[in-house]
Amino acid sequence: MRKRRHIDVCLSEAVQYQTLTTGLERYRLPYNALTQTNLATIDLGVEFLGKRLQAPVLIGAMTGGSELSGTINRNLAAAAQALGIGMMLGSQRVMLGEDGPTSFHVRDLAPDVLLIGNIGMGQLRPEVVPELRNALGSIGVDALAVHTNPLQEAVQRFGDTDFTGSLTRLRELVDAIGYPVLLKEVGHGIGAAAAASVADMGLAAVDVAGAGGTSWARVEQFVRYGGIDDLGLAEWGIPTAQALVEVRSALPAMPLVASGGIRTGMDAAKAIALGADVVAVAHPLLMPAIESAAAAQEWLQRFISELRVCLHGCGAADLAALRAVGVDAV
Repeated sequence: MRKRRHIDVCLSEAVQYQTLTTGLERYRLPYNALTQTNLATIDLGVEFLGKRLQAPVLIGAMTGGSELSGTINRNLAAAAQALGIGMMLGSQRVMLGEDGPTSFHVRDLAPDVLLIGNIGMGQLRPEVVPELRNALGSIGVDALAVHTNPLQEAVQRFGDTDFTGSLTRLRELVDAIGYPVLLKEVGHGIGAAAAASVADMGLAAVDVAGAGGTSWARVEQFVRYGGIDDLGLAEWGIPTAQALVEVRSALPAMPLVASGGIRTGMDAAKAIALGADVVAVAHPLLMPAIESAAAAQEWLQRFISELRVCLHGCGAADLAALRAVGVDAV
């Protein structure tokens, strides 16, 4: 099964960008030796997609459809519940048409979390909307992410490569689905031109999903060829920091997720200072989530604790203050 092969490749191969970085290293969070904050009372809470999160963190979309996927998702859901953060599911394409796999059913472990469903732009057809709505309802999501991934699909064997009319179909879905809709890439980035094209669409949020973390063109080349067939394609994308700046400029009032190579609390702090509302993390959680819910929770707790120290160290008592502090270009 291709979904299981994705997991195996992400665990065993060098799927991260090799030459392209997130661009976050080009910014420095100002350090304030005379901070007037108390680390114990730093407020990381944020409202996002109608839910209160205890920290501005989402578990990024990873997987679904296989038995191992179910283990991963359930361990991640338990960790999200324990920490009061959000979770995005992997593509639910496999749930359409017939009774889908149970790997997406995590509400029993995470009754309170912001849970976000997921479907690809290539699956957006009017006749699919009722099936998709039923699938979303069956797992109790709060919102829907639509991922646009033309580069990944172009590299993938038998991928969906006809994106003509996709903006019209996305607009129709936003109007018809009955859930807040978040638009995201999968790790090659959304830039200014793409952001401008959805400005009046009624989206609830945008995940810039920039380059610098996992290259899904690289993953698909490993799946398809057993190695890298075209290094240029595997290294193509808009770096996360650039994507975030461009999309924030194009969509000044849009709630934004920063993902793509977010690996540390400092990365998260810089992304929020640059304009993100929340950040999302995926690949670093894959191995811990296979191990146990406790291992996933431990990784996330360290990440969130580092983010809290970053706010304390730059003199920001909450996320609004962090954005006011901003970052310095280096």
